[in-house]
Amino acid sequence: MRTKTTLRFMPVTMGRAGEEVALQIEAAILEGHLNPGDRLPSERELLVHFNTSRGVIREALQTLKQKSLIEIKKGAKGGAFIREVDLATVGESLALFIKRQPMSPYHLIEFRESLDRAITLLAISRAEMNEKELLLVKARTLENLLLQEQPDMEQLAELDRELNLMLAKMARNPIFEWIMHALQIGFSSYDFNLYTNSDYRNKTAENWRHTAQAIADGEPLKALSHISFHYAMLQQLLERDPGAMAGHGKWAVKTTSE
Repeated sequence: MRTKTTLRFMPVTMGRAGEEVALQIEAAILEGHLNPGDRLPSERELLVHFNTSRGVIREALQTLKQKSLIEIKKGAKGGAFIREVDLATVGESLALFIKRQPMSPYHLIEFRESLDRAITLLAISRAEMNEKELLLVKARTLENLLLQEQPDMEQLAELDRELNLMLAKMARNPIFEWIMHALQIGFSSYDFNLYTNSDYRNKTAENWRHTAQAIADGEPLKALSHISFHYAMLQQLLERDPGAMAGHGKWAVKTTSE
């Protein structure tokens, strides 16, 4: 059983008192003095700890809640509890930040290609064979879906997203996984244009299968070549049809806050 830590907070001064309270509690969380599931002291206790007003404490708690560091529960056993920071929370926060930045589509495409190349090399060296085979199965499913006369575009979007997240997970680096999750929430690098355009649709699905096959076969040069081909097609499409850029975010999934 974990020994309960005695929390030591410093009194705050007027002015930006709410921010100071939030920062001290945040530091206690980051330093491990408060862990997921722990209950913060009551508002009355926090008043004493920080020598401040109830309004300041509530402002600080609201700030921590917005950062997804705590959750507020009501009732007799309620209070402010430390949250587990999960992948979805990190991804949604990063996605929101990315969405609000003015960004050239070519910068995003350049970043996605660099990210995919790094992830692919790690996946080839670190993933289990059964994971590589499953990626190939999913890629074949994507290709077969596009052979239908009227493919289900929602299903297609989900399958493409699933493939990207699977590949990121295979890299065995949680930071890559967080970033890929955020990108899939925010937007998919305009990839949907490749599927909605009849000139590129089948080539794109076929290229996904070739990429997955090269990963399964442990052939990094071939895999990287297929990734480069994917983004070369995407840039060519956007140059041919600048109006496609206006569709940015069409495949973005809804976050839990929406």
